[in-house]
Amino acid sequence: MAKTKIKTRKSIAKVLNKRKNDYKIGSHGSRHNTGSKNGKFNRKARKGSTLSKADQSRFKNILK
Repeated sequence: MAKTKIKTRKSIAKVLNKRKNDYKIGSHGSRHNTGSKNGKFNRKARKGSTLSKADQSRFKNILK
C-alpha cells in the first residue's frame, strides 16, 4: 500500500522561517498592541529567536 502523505501545517509554516540548520521564529507579543508595551520589550521582540532542538524534531515531518 502507498504511504499516506502528511499535510503541511500552514499555521506553523507561516510563523517559522527555515534556515540552514534551524528554524527562526518571531518573538511573542510583537504582532499588535506594541504602543502600550514598553520600549525594552519592543526592542527585544524585534530580534526573534530560534526554535529549540526538541521542537525541531517534533515539527520536522510537518514542515517540509
